[in-house]
Amino acid sequence: MSVFPKISLRAKVEEYLRATFKNDEILTALDAVEAERKYESLLNNLSHPPAFTTVRVNTHLASVEDVRGLLSEEIHKQYTSLSVPVLRHPKLPDILLIPVIGPRKDVQKLTNEVIVGAQCGNAVLRGAHVYAPGIISASKFMKAGDTVSVYSDIEGKCKRGAKEFLGTKVFIGNGISELSRNEIFNSTGPLKGMGIKMTEPIYLSPSFDKMLSSYLFLQNLPSSVVSYVLNPQPGQRILDMCAAPGGKTTHLATLMCDEGEVIALDKIAHKVKKIKQNAALLKLNCIKAFCYDGTKALAIGKGEDGQEGPPFLPESFDRILLDAPCSGMGQRPNMVYSWSLKEVTSYQPLQRKLFRVAVQLLKPGGTLVYSTCTITLSENEEQVAWALETFPCLQLQSQEPHIGGEGMMGAGLSPEQLKRLQRFDPSEAVLQGMDFNSLQEFRYEDLISMANKDCIGFFIAKFIKVP
Repeated sequence: MSVFPKISLRAKVEEYLRATFKNDEILTALDAVEAERKYESLLNNLSHPPAFTTVRVNTHLASVEDVRGLLSEEIHKQYTSLSVPVLRHPKLPDILLIPVIGPRKDVQKLTNEVIVGAQCGNAVLRGAHVYAPGIISASKFMKAGDTVSVYSDIEGKCKRGAKEFLGTKVFIGNGISELSRNEIFNSTGPLKGMGIKMTEPIYLSPSFDKMLSSYLFLQNLPSSVVSYVLNPQPGQRILDMCAAPGGKTTHLATLMCDEGEVIALDKIAHKVKKIKQNAALLKLNCIKAFCYDGTKALAIGKGEDGQEGPPFLPESFDRILLDAPCSGMGQRPNMVYSWSLKEVTSYQPLQRKLFRVAVQLLKPGGTLVYSTCTITLSENEEQVAWALETFPCLQLQSQEPHIGGEGMMGAGLSPEQLKRLQRFDPSEAVLQGMDFNSLQEFRYEDLISMANKDCIGFFIAKFIKVP
């Protein structure tokens, strides 16, 4: 059920994406009408949130069933006694799924308006409250305690402090203001804390603010699949090359029972700090995070054997995760994608630099998993085709669990090779909409199938380095 406009793209980016999803291989396999339908479905679905909130249980500290019970109680409190199931995923043992209620048609627009930035608006659609720094505009006489309607400035054209905004805005729900207009816009210090407590969001998801923070980690479903595909074992040495904010890093450490070593790299200092904070919060000790550029992680010449930090000697790691920097076009919800075509296409060379280093750092017989949160062919299947041609030592492997669809045609890969890839394709989702009553009518199997399809756009490839 579509309630928002389809994602807005710059003209050249839209042309590029259309050519990708209607390439010659696809048009040979599908008729042009079906290819166009899928492409339009993609643009529409990207502007809407996934159908489920996905959380990963920190099994290092507690059992899934114990945390599931605690989570159910917290949601029961937030939803004022309305019942929403917390589902266990049948193929991902530590993953819990909470259905998103919405779009809600009974939420009335109010006179008092607050305009928030697009990024803040996207977070609200996934269960967040509005924090003060995200507020761009508020009605002239707004006071703390007022009930207000919240809109997302999807085009970024609202001026900070405006008393009225007549540009393009999307209604995302109602809430109660925690601050007055004067406190928001005339404050001398930095704005902190909650600005609007959302009480009637268009899409209702639990707020995880300070909820069971040592036991739960918010993580998109495909991002959880990645760690299982890499399949780290206790005692192994693992490298997470582009690790921030640490969701996959901590998942890898948990699957290893906190035994062995997980090296996490990121070149931005505050992001490395976040990795360390998450590891501490989840009480995982085998993670070692370093502020370092992954493209320079290979030691040139003679290095120190057994060195803890980067750069590393060749063939230093049993398994490597390259969750590469990418154009991020699979993220949901996203109503406006503002990047230029030059920016979108700039990631392929960087990904290849990182990939070259990863292959050299991997031990013979080791496993390399490459993943992105984007939907382009150039950053996904084309990278696989390039890797197989460039590195004869690599073999493409089948994946377990295999929850997404197969790879997309257009990069010259064989049908068998495409089956070994996982592409989570938002165009496959059917935006059904859920309310408290219809939720009771769905079978468990149908809900799981919906969760597997109605998620962010994502890609996974798994290689083994032949000795």
